[in-house]
Amino acid sequence: MSEPTFETILYSVEDGIATITLNRPDKLNAFTGQMMSEMIAAFDRTDADDAVKAVIVTGAGRGFCAGADLSAGGATFDYDKNGGPAPDEAPVQKVHRDGGGLLTLRIYDSLKPVIGAINGPAVGIGVTMQLAMDIRMASTAARFGFVFARRGINPEAASSWFLPKLVGVQTALEWCYTGRVFPAQEALDKGLVRSVHEPDDLLPAARALAREIIDNTAPVSIALTRQMIWRLAGADHPMEAHKADSRAVQARGASADAREGVMSFLEKRPAAYPNRVSTDLPDIWPNWTPRNFT
Repeated sequence: MSEPTFETILYSVEDGIATITLNRPDKLNAFTGQMMSEMIAAFDRTDADDAVKAVIVTGAGRGFCAGADLSAGGATFDYDKNGGPAPDEAPVQKVHRDGGGLLTLRIYDSLKPVIGAINGPAVGIGVTMQLAMDIRMASTAARFGFVFARRGINPEAASSWFLPKLVGVQTALEWCYTGRVFPAQEALDKGLVRSVHEPDDLLPAARALAREIIDNTAPVSIALTRQMIWRLAGADHPMEAHKADSRAVQARGASADAREGVMSFLEKRPAAYPNRVSTDLPDIWPNWTPRNFT
């Protein structure tokens, strides 16, 4: 099967790192339905490719993503008029699903760690798409804004679930209530981003972090860890984590990766983990089912 071709993003893989670059620089990488579909397809590709051990998402030009493309004017968010990204087939509701949410839910399900390298302005979906990424690193040129109330709409892309978990309810509400655009330093101070870098240092720093993950860890262990941290963030009791931990340790403890991890440590040499995410990821979620849109 041929690989999909992309028009609104760039996709490359080098030394185990896939880089997804939003690529509408003349529009500050404004988000469209096509960009949503292409980003989802890119994450399908990174999950399926065992050569990919980590993913970096960044923007071309001086912006990361200026939010939704507003070229439709006042009807931009009127899904009944413009069709919306994905109509639900339930005959009663006829609800058009939010395109930003389709993207963040796909990122949420990623089997590879995802690092956001936020190189410039990121507002609306430009910031909410980041919330499902694991680690965000920002340029000093980055700006962030949850501007929805200033556009007469509401937070989207499942950000009402993601954002309070990252920065707390108080900060999430302030940023969404005011809709103001704030600098990278405030994003760092409040925990939205992990670090701030000079523009020329941002991608090298993101790649160095990805390299630290790739060079020292087992990909299947990383895929399980990612699932456990994200899926259990909303669990109602630590027993759910204990169940997942126990199943995972039993499965991984008997794996070739675990043997290699222990022996490479004892022999003081770099590990060469043989297991693959595509074939060796254990199912530790017997009761986990994808959530339906109803």
